[in-house]
Amino acid sequence: MPTSPSSSAQAAREVVARRLRALRKGAGLTVTELAGRCGWHHAKTSRIENARTAPTATDIRLWCRATDNLDQADDLIAQSLHAESMYTEWRAQVRHGLAELQRSSSQLFQDTKVFRVYSSSLVPGLLQTEGYAAGVLGISARFRELPVDDSAEAARARVDRSAVIHQPGHTFVFVVEEAVLHHQVGDSDAMAAQLGHLLTAGALPQVSLGIIPMATPQRQQWARETFHVYDDRLVSVELVSARVRITQPSEINLYFRAFEQLRAMAVYGAEARALVLRAIEALH
Repeated sequence: MPTSPSSSAQAAREVVARRLRALRKGAGLTVTELAGRCGWHHAKTSRIENARTAPTATDIRLWCRATDNLDQADDLIAQSLHAESMYTEWRAQVRHGLAELQRSSSQLFQDTKVFRVYSSSLVPGLLQTEGYAAGVLGISARFRELPVDDSAEAARARVDRSAVIHQPGHTFVFVVEEAVLHHQVGDSDAMAAQLGHLLTAGALPQVSLGIIPMATPQRQQWARETFHVYDDRLVSVELVSARVRITQPSEINLYFRAFEQLRAMAVYGAEARALVLRAIEALH
């Protein structure tokens, strides 16, 4: 895992590093002595202990064997895998195709009671039509130079996953910038269908759709990166190169604060519908 911009991901990796360092010191071994027992260069030990290199499962087992703590290996491996999952490059996530990536989060969606989604650039995935989703995913496939473009299948999988919006027991709070309504994806017909779907979905009782007008004066928050908050336990942030999964409570609270300030600037109901209708008219 490259050095992560997320303090949650880096903090999780550092916890593993500290535990491994404590095992070495508890066994009375120097960095060089542990490296000798494990069969690698001493610089690797330093990189692992300073959280610059993520240890593999084999590395951890060798480390635990060298310090006579093999009983801790499985727990450390699980903790390390969790840390690495917090920052995942897109190239790793799309290895099995875009469609599989859509399906991989289905259980998370089912388990989440309250969804909070902010987007400054695109219609949120849960509100996308198949045509719009195909356009978005097609752009992604071309940008990432995927050997197989399965964006059409992925779009269907995304729409299937979005059926959760009609299931009882879930609440959805969406906040988007007005610019989202004007960033055309696909042709005019596909964009008009997408905007029309926003009018329908935004009227559902379990959905709150807020739009921040471009002319909003004295903004409390500027346009931010797209992020999703799943209940109060996970924030997913989408970067160009990777997805960051944040689980550290203090960091989640910052996203809650940002979301509430963004939500307070949005308009709802008739005012929001008027902005969508204006965007539809601009297509013709």
